[in-house]
Amino acid sequence: MSLTNEQVEAALATVIDPELRKPITELGMVDSIEVSEKVLGARVLLTIVGCPAAAAIERDVRAALESVAGTRAVELEMSVMNATQREDLISRLRSGKTSTNPFTAESLTRVIAITSGKGGVGKSTVTANLAAATAQRGFRVGIIDADVFGFSIPGLLGLEGSTPTRIDDLMLPPVAYDLKVLSIGMFLEKDQAVAWRGPLLHRTLEQFLTEAYFGDLDFLFLDLPPGTGDIAISVGQLLPHAEIVVVTTPQPSASDVAWRSGDVARQTGQTVLGVIENMSATTLPTGEVWDVFGSGGGDATAHRLDVPLLGAIPLSRELREASDAGTPLVVSTPDSPAARALADIAWKITTSGTSRKGKPLPLSTR
Repeated sequence: MSLTNEQVEAALATVIDPELRKPITELGMVDSIEVSEKVLGARVLLTIVGCPAAAAIERDVRAALESVAGTRAVELEMSVMNATQREDLISRLRSGKTSTNPFTAESLTRVIAITSGKGGVGKSTVTANLAAATAQRGFRVGIIDADVFGFSIPGLLGLEGSTPTRIDDLMLPPVAYDLKVLSIGMFLEKDQAVAWRGPLLHRTLEQFLTEAYFGDLDFLFLDLPPGTGDIAISVGQLLPHAEIVVVTTPQPSASDVAWRSGDVARQTGQTVLGVIENMSATTLPTGEVWDVFGSGGGDATAHRLDVPLLGAIPLSRELREASDAGTPLVVSTPDSPAARALADIAWKITTSGTSRKGKPLPLSTR
């Protein structure tokens, strides 16, 4: 059977780098191809020494070569890019630009920042599940855990112990449930606390936006710390076009302060998309309605901010158990009442906001 280099390249184009989420042929990872009557050989370059995706890439490359080799023996050599090749890769990923924030108002990515007036309202759990539900609809989604002092996104998504892969000055966020995730917790020792002041907090968020490669995202979710402190102000400066979603519980002590986070967002020019009421009344197997935290907080906050109530998530043991297990409830138990409420809210978020229709694509002739 005759075999051309073009046919081999087409087969290798089906191999996707697990971290960069692009074909290895587009990333300059295929260094050489050799075809003879008896042998099909290829040399593939990993991005760095100790690449965590090395085994998966080698397995997929070998399978792709074997699919077109016919009776030929497959000889695969795995090597590593040199400094010049890595520089070329980084330049290609950044479209020839230096380290800059790609999530500007001109980008096609919608930035959804989840905030709350106070802690303990389940904001991070809501963020993780909304992002996972959005990814389930086929969108490309990322999460930045901007709650530097109280980071919990890695644990909620089963990424504890995961660290971003570094390609020189480029960070590749770990992936879970089709979500690209970045958190300060991925850079700290276990049980290490953070005690930083404003400038360092701002710099951390700025580095997450400029040095991480998320690729082309449809949605970027930010899990903000509660209240109206330094990070909220930094988000207003770095992402003034972000759309804000406020999370509250039904009780007055939460809803009375929840509106403030939305009000501060508006002061920095951001749009408040709506309010989510978490830990709402739930119906017990006996039929009794159990409103542990009272009622009306979500409506009150939405009314005060003059935005819609996007939905109410019932108090749920399943949601707590799934979070503790590091699995979004919308993935593990999609038919549960809380998961259905979260999926419905995610749908409302994805279908609301300013239309991107007519916005020019950020194409490069490079």
